[in-house]
Amino acid sequence: MESLAGESVVVIGGGIGGLSTACYLADAGADVRVVEKNEQLGGRASRLERDGFRFDMGPSWYLMPDVFERFFAEFDRTPSDYYELSHLDPHYRIFFKDSAERSSADDASGQGPRAHGDRVDVTPDLERTKAVFEEYEAGAGEALERYLEKSRENYEVGMEHFVYEDRTRLRDYIDPDVARQARGLSLLGSMQGHVESYFDHPKLQQIMQYTLVFLGGSPTNTPALYNLMSHVDFNLGVWYPDGGIGAVIDGVAELGAELGVEYDTGRPATEIKGRTGGFEVETERGPVRSDLVVSNADYAHTEQELLTPERRGYDADYWDERTYAPSAFLLYLGVEGDVDELAHHTLVLPTDWEDHFDQIFEEPQWPDDPAYYCCVPSETDDDVAPEGHSALFVLVPVAPGLEDTPGVRDRYRDLILADIASNTGTDLRDRIVLEERFSIDDFASRYNSYGGTALGLAHTLRQTSLFRPPHRSKEVDGLYFVGGDTTPGIGMPMCLISGELTAEKVLEDHG
Repeated sequence: MESLAGESVVVIGGGIGGLSTACYLADAGADVRVVEKNEQLGGRASRLERDGFRFDMGPSWYLMPDVFERFFAEFDRTPSDYYELSHLDPHYRIFFKDSAERSSADDASGQGPRAHGDRVDVTPDLERTKAVFEEYEAGAGEALERYLEKSRENYEVGMEHFVYEDRTRLRDYIDPDVARQARGLSLLGSMQGHVESYFDHPKLQQIMQYTLVFLGGSPTNTPALYNLMSHVDFNLGVWYPDGGIGAVIDGVAELGAELGVEYDTGRPATEIKGRTGGFEVETERGPVRSDLVVSNADYAHTEQELLTPERRGYDADYWDERTYAPSAFLLYLGVEGDVDELAHHTLVLPTDWEDHFDQIFEEPQWPDDPAYYCCVPSETDDDVAPEGHSALFVLVPVAPGLEDTPGVRDRYRDLILADIASNTGTDLRDRIVLEERFSIDDFASRYNSYGGTALGLAHTLRQTSLFRPPHRSKEVDGLYFVGGDTTPGIGMPMCLISGELTAEKVLEDHG
């Protein structure tokens, strides 16, 4: 990289995007300090530790291992220098909330549909998965192969030419070379229409669309381009870093420290003053001065709370009119005994999930028949729970901005635990020894997220690529942004790449 020797940078927020940016800037010679509001680094990828139980509070899927390998290789290192990976088998398990028969009497495991609902394991064995698809719909195995080939093509072209290259202007897309690379990509249409062109069975459509939860969208509002996510989970695989996602955060932070980054936790930023060469970031423990500032705090919070009105790139109406990814209702549970019916990653899906998405994006309310996700790291990692116990959390996507009272949480907690018992055969209610809850108001207070969204701006067609807010501040020279609200978008791998793109902007301007 070009040199930033002599430049000082304050990074506000120690999420994965901020930590990534800090590594790149320190490697270029800058004096980098990360100031983090909360007591630990990681942002939404924080840890919760209680009474011998350990939970990843946010991200729990290790996807796109190639992105992490590329990141560490930039610094002549590998992920294994900091953490080890286990390939999960199954990648994930799906329970459907019905008892409908398949066309074959046996499922992939040699057992018929369970009385409490139909179950599918998606494994690293593609031939086995194709056979499962064929049981639901004649010809679906071959259709899956064609779908994944298209997904692989979109992934390889999209990552090389549209993710790692930050095309922020319309003219970047009119270039003949860009048009040639984009030829054949699924740029238009929705994921719903794209999946329907391959599969008729609604359950198969759901299996191909569930990855939209990682993008904060629904099948009808997410561009078909994101079918590339199926290449991510079917072909690249689902992994578990020993120690959980927190071990990845530790690894990136350790790399930063080796490069000279300093970390200052428990220090909320309250105002950004100044411009290039003369910034003063006010914090609750006094000011921090620097030549440049990178904000990994939520974009709307940075502009609306840390900058005066004349220094904002967007007004309040802009943020109010955006489409936001869901928030979540989370239960972190320590339970006695095993939960063998649940895999490390388990999804529970209603037969018709349109109502759930409508209750998030169209008519916001607490879903009455929710789709949800259970994560049981103790199925893979013995160190996350005391002996004889299991650690798990349950995540229900809900609309941001809903009323979030203790009474609502009590009611929803009972609904979800009853639903798990009914649809997976796992009754947790009499075995819970530890329980913590986290929901909309907590996302807003802990992470300063707009409306309590868990992820930020959703990946709708009008909020993808150049339509997301830029890495450079529109009004303040020397102020930059990184994280899920910028390009390339939501998710740990994308935020890791966002750190590289932001660093490139800083280097273009000051290197």
